[in-house]
Amino acid sequence: MSACKQAQPMVSFQGPPGLPSINMEPFFRRKDKVVFVMGATGTGKSRLAIDLATLYRAEIINSDKMQVYKGLDIVTNKVTEEECRGIPHHLLGNIDPNLNFTANDFKQHASLAIEEILERDRLPIIAGGSNSYIEALVDDHPEFRMKYECCFIWVDVALPVLNSFVSERVDRMVKAGLVEEVRRMFDSTAEAEYTHGIRKAIGMPEMDEYLRGEACGINDEETQERLLQTAISKIKENTCILAHRQLQKIRRLCSRRSWNMHRLDATEVFLKQRVEADQAWEKHVARPATRMVGNFLLDPMPTILPSDALSTAPRLPPRPFLPHLCQPWPPQPAR
Repeated sequence: MSACKQAQPMVSFQGPPGLPSINMEPFFRRKDKVVFVMGATGTGKSRLAIDLATLYRAEIINSDKMQVYKGLDIVTNKVTEEECRGIPHHLLGNIDPNLNFTANDFKQHASLAIEEILERDRLPIIAGGSNSYIEALVDDHPEFRMKYECCFIWVDVALPVLNSFVSERVDRMVKAGLVEEVRRMFDSTAEAEYTHGIRKAIGMPEMDEYLRGEACGINDEETQERLLQTAISKIKENTCILAHRQLQKIRRLCSRRSWNMHRLDATEVFLKQRVEADQAWEKHVARPATRMVGNFLLDPMPTILPSDALSTAPRLPPRPFLPHLCQPWPPQPAR
């Protein structure tokens, strides 16, 4: 029996004598399950998604609108192959950087990926900070809510603490080669245009003036250093603004959309260092999220039934539990 997709039971009603029986199978539909890991940039969404995927038979679908593109791995803060821990990732660094990958494109690609993952008896985990992508998939897709039961996990961090972390992370990205990475994509002969594809990523437009000055050779060393520090400060500022907007969006989804989101406060993790931070992550994030997903998978899947049939339809037995999904498993090689 498939781990995530099982045969729908045949349900028939015997009508009055002389009339054919009524097949009610189309009115009953067992839902497959999808987990979403959400949160503002820098809160640890990717880490949690990978933690969960190493415990459950899962594959991850990236929902960050900049990380879908090829290139700028440092600028877009993509997870490394080592960080992936062998967990297959979809829509991560495989879209042409010159294209505009829209929410509608994500909806179509993610839907196909979910079906493929389910066919392999794996759990789809969708993780990323582009909430407009997730909203389009969940609320604007006519069949999504009919086909899938969703578990939404929100990793939250107090904004002042997150802002400080984001600033430090940008400094680490600069040390890792952010400037060189943007320089390789920069074209001094073209106009400053940052509205398409990966060029919209925070880090590209902010570096424009510095790189143009470098290419033209008209500025002295002191001026160039000032332009570089200004660009780095702007990257930090715009990343903090992005985190604030993402947080506002998640709160709106919680209040207006009734998404039944589970909030995990990871603030304590960001106030600790090294071993203590890892311990806080286990206590406040990884362990609670593991329990949430375990309960979500073991709960009987609900039946969708039109309201006008509720009074006469028989109750179906609960879908069998799938305990093998809750056991550790050897992850597949990353693709």
